[in-house]
Amino acid sequence: MAVKILSVDDETDLELLLTQFFRRQIRKGDYEFFFAHNGLEALQILLKHPDIAIILSDINMPEMDGLTLLAKVNEMRIPSLKCIMVSAYGDMDNIRHAMNGGAFDFATKPIDLDDLQLTIEKAVEQIEYIKRAQKEHAQLVDIRSDLSVAREIQQGILPRSFTLNLADAGSVDIYASMVAAKDVGGDFYDFFPIDDHRIGFAIADVSGKGVPAAIFMAVSHTLIKATGQRDLSSCECMRTVNDILCGESVGSMFVTVFYGIYDLTSGSIDFTNAGHNPPYILHADGTVERLKSACNLVLGAMEGIPYTSGALQLDPGDAFVMYTDGVTEAEDKNHAQFGDDRLETELAGLKGASSRQIVDTINAKVRDFVAGAPQSDDITQLVIRRK
Repeated sequence: MAVKILSVDDETDLELLLTQFFRRQIRKGDYEFFFAHNGLEALQILLKHPDIAIILSDINMPEMDGLTLLAKVNEMRIPSLKCIMVSAYGDMDNIRHAMNGGAFDFATKPIDLDDLQLTIEKAVEQIEYIKRAQKEHAQLVDIRSDLSVAREIQQGILPRSFTLNLADAGSVDIYASMVAAKDVGGDFYDFFPIDDHRIGFAIADVSGKGVPAAIFMAVSHTLIKATGQRDLSSCECMRTVNDILCGESVGSMFVTVFYGIYDLTSGSIDFTNAGHNPPYILHADGTVERLKSACNLVLGAMEGIPYTSGALQLDPGDAFVMYTDGVTEAEDKNHAQFGDDRLETELAGLKGASSRQIVDTINAKVRDFVAGAPQSDDITQLVIRRK
């Protein structure tokens, strides 16, 4: 599209001079000229043609001079609109005022048209740069808006209610949280009924960050829940989900998962650890035990591999504490990590605490530790406590 240039000058012979000098650019459609004889006429033309990109204005004119016109143009707040001011040779006071007032450049009379052409070309480069920046900014605003919606959708996937509509639901206390490092995250947790006395539960951490991780998270979450509700053992569930993910995985993404089946009546857990951080058992007497079990390969890495399950027993008052590495690898400003030892120490001080108290306390301790340092990974916890 042609660059639209508005020439504002009370000397009428300038119109003929400009159209003759820039005739090739006008014929090719590179430039389109408009002409006004004072600032008031210029403002009227700007109203009719708001896409004018360059104003070439004389300073000394009747009715409204160039400096007043420049001030009016500045009030429009159009960053891509550039003003080139023209004044008599030696009129440096007005030129200085024009430059201080936001003019892009200046020219002196008699106008050197070759020099003016270079100035216009320089202004066009600046205008194109500003328009590209504005377009990129608009795209970023759209992306931020989309990410905000994606965050709401992702948060909607995770359970927000921690009550179960089962006969023995009163025997268990469940709570979880996920704090994403970016607008959307790759961690997730879930729990769901399998039958009238058992629930499946999972905590997971997808490789990578941002939108790709969030999409892989949604797929993994759906597969685990759908497969778990088929009443498979924990290791069969992980094997099935792994084979599906391997067939669909893009960009070598994978997910670490701790998946278990909890019996509300007996307190027993059948679990399979697919490359995830080993959970802790906070016993009723306040002792903390790190779960020792076989750690299988992550999901989505290799098809057709077997998975080994384990079993544990939760006694009344015991809490089963699961987390992602965003907890233990949270860093302060000196890059020191929160660490396993600190997590164990904090858990030991939570004897008799509810699941929510455990989750909220650990989140608070991590925030206090990092002391405002940027969050580098999603922070997720899932706690199941047998009452």
